[in-house]
Amino acid sequence: MRSIHLIILLVFSISMFGSQAIGHAPIGVMADHMHKKGESMISLKASYMKMKSNSLDGSSISDSEILVIDNPHSNSPVKLSVIPIKMSMKMLTLGGMYAPSDDVTLMFMTMFMDKSMNLNTYHAMTRNNIGSFNSSSSDLSGLSFSALVKIDEQDKSRWHGEIGLKFSVGDKNEKGKVLTPMNTNMEMILPYGMQSGDESVALIIGFTNLYTLSDEHVFGNQIRFFKNISSKEWHYGDKTYFDSWYQYSFSKNFSISSRLRLNHQKEISGLDPNITAPIQTSITSNYGGFTAEIGLGFNFLTKIFPGSEDRLALEIINSIINEKNGLQMKDKTNIVFGFQKSF
Repeated sequence: MRSIHLIILLVFSISMFGSQAIGHAPIGVMADHMHKKGESMISLKASYMKMKSNSLDGSSISDSEILVIDNPHSNSPVKLSVIPIKMSMKMLTLGGMYAPSDDVTLMFMTMFMDKSMNLNTYHAMTRNNIGSFNSSSSDLSGLSFSALVKIDEQDKSRWHGEIGLKFSVGDKNEKGKVLTPMNTNMEMILPYGMQSGDESVALIIGFTNLYTLSDEHVFGNQIRFFKNISSKEWHYGDKTYFDSWYQYSFSKNFSISSRLRLNHQKEISGLDPNITAPIQTSITSNYGGFTAEIGLGFNFLTKIFPGSEDRLALEIINSIINEKNGLQMKDKTNIVFGFQKSF
């Protein structure tokens, strides 16, 4: 966590300049705005995330160094013998909002997730590279229901809170064929990171502030907490997101944004005794940690369907800090594209 103090200092030095709420936040930010009584909105968001190479406690590590790490699950093989090379995640999110009053906006979201990972397998004894294989999974991943509640609204600033529940509905027992360190192919339950869900329920609590700089400038901050309140054998760790963004409006129909996101997640709680592959992703302590990302975004207003103007948005996000727990893959580029329609 040595880098978080510097970043928080930077964020608060920027926030001293203030901001004005104009339009929507960057498309990668959720629950950023409310609606007037009777208004509604639908949204569709597609994102692509890539991970590549590995790190141990935040420092780069080579494949040869990974191969001398003990396998905690078994004496056969004694050392880790399957190494992830790259991973991609595609997410499709459908959302809706409706405001029964000026002070409350209800929000619903559902997410479909597709994961794919390329891996190398090494022989249990000779440690030679046997070959490569691919594992994948796809399923409806989660559902969430939230209420956004107005806290305060003034000429230059507005605050709202969020409270909700997130339900992980994806399969947590997905299987796939793998190339084993004994040079055989077999089907087994995939490691935690390749599962579509953990069958848990999390409490969502969030706060968002938008501040006026001028008629062309917006500055926003948001913090969201995801606290597990119900699970079975295991669940992904509790998460905290902090977003800080700046937007500039070139015209009524076009704006750009910059965004900083800080992520903190705890390691996996619990254990599935059936997940025992000699790979880092089958070890629960190799999850969670601290990461930071920066994003460049674009918002467009245009007429696609009848009624109010439609919003098209794009955000390109890059990782700048990977201080993850234990042995994990490094985050790379994340691209988010979204469509929103208000009524």
